[in-house]
Amino acid sequence: MQRKLFRVLALIVMVATVLAGCGPKATEEVSSGPVTVTWWHISTAEEHKGAWQKLADEYMAAHPNVTIEITVLENEAFKTKLTTVMQSGNPPDIFQSWGGGVMNEYAQAGLLKDITADLDADGGAWRNTFAPGALGVYAYKGQNYGVPWDMGMIGFWYNKDLFAQAGITTPPTTWNELLEDVKALKAAGITPIALGEGDKWPGMHMWAYLVTRLGGKANFEGALLRTGSFTDQPFVQAGYKLQELMALEPFQDGFLGATYGDEATAVGNSKAAMELMGQWAPAVQKDNSEDKQGLGDKLGWFPFPMVEGGKGDPNDAVGGGNGFAIGKNASPEAIDFVKYLTTPEAQQALVKINVAIPVVKGGEVGMTDPLMITLQQSLARAQYFQLYYDQALPPAMGSVINDSVQGIFAGTLTPEQAAKAIEDSAAQELK
Repeated sequence: MQRKLFRVLALIVMVATVLAGCGPKATEEVSSGPVTVTWWHISTAEEHKGAWQKLADEYMAAHPNVTIEITVLENEAFKTKLTTVMQSGNPPDIFQSWGGGVMNEYAQAGLLKDITADLDADGGAWRNTFAPGALGVYAYKGQNYGVPWDMGMIGFWYNKDLFAQAGITTPPTTWNELLEDVKALKAAGITPIALGEGDKWPGMHMWAYLVTRLGGKANFEGALLRTGSFTDQPFVQAGYKLQELMALEPFQDGFLGATYGDEATAVGNSKAAMELMGQWAPAVQKDNSEDKQGLGDKLGWFPFPMVEGGKGDPNDAVGGGNGFAIGKNASPEAIDFVKYLTTPEAQQALVKINVAIPVVKGGEVGMTDPLMITLQQSLARAQYFQLYYDQALPPAMGSVINDSVQGIFAGTLTPEQAAKAIEDSAAQELK
């Protein structure tokens, strides 16, 4: 039963705000003496990185005794380095977190600071600034160890001009239509889809969406709660759907060894027609493009298509948010800085450059980008929100999922073998 908590938390994402429980007192008053705050984030795109730096500079200007030391890391490098410092028991004060199973293990190990009382101080002033349900994924046993700053969903970002060159007039709404569009793009000499499968997680999103479209909410919940299995038909059938797509050779050369950065570069430079990625994609495409302009008005977005015969609601979303977890040694100043990062004003600054889809009330002021508005509206239609598998589940299991899905892409695992590997991990991790 020790893993049961992971199952519960994976089901409550975007459903309900975690109730405050008994915990430590609110963080004591900030100090007037010199204080250093360490902050790790993964916003490597120049515009994103600059926005965070500006917020840090503003805070330091208002608090001259505070020095904020920022470390910016690429996604995979961040995960590797964080694992190392966590093993040494010395986490940064503030660091990128997607909540869910990974954060829960750190909380269980005593590596994070409980900030529940800070959220609930002054009648819940800080807690009440967040949208309902947004804090749930950053809680463990009813206590909060982090806060979100962004929430969004995975979808297809596509090049309107390349679609037009292939004679595609509207984005696909079904899986079969997507396959036909891939054929049309190939016939026009255009690489249909960019994929950085060397990083593993980009391809996992496609498999997870197929599972969600084929089996729906009940399918994942059954496997999670152990009333079902990760070898149930939708998990296996998702692998066959991937093989169906791969038979068309839709990806760029070398996709199995490519990074997410390579994927974004291909789309940003109009070398591939689309990618399946989150709300951060336009900025990363822009940052990785040769002219640093990205696709501009040529960029479009559409949700993952419905799968014919599937039991899932085509409006349901796979995605997640970005947030910050608080290390166990974080000072009052570190928590105060995180409060500053989640003010409506800070969120508005991020929204203006499409860094975030806001989770703080009032943060949406200034959201004018039509694609982000479309994405936000699509997210609002979702009756079920599936957190990224590799974050919703325990870390060891998330790694097995990413490895297994990569095996399907590489042709080294059959859909049945991949599903069995995931189920074997679940048998150990979800006891």
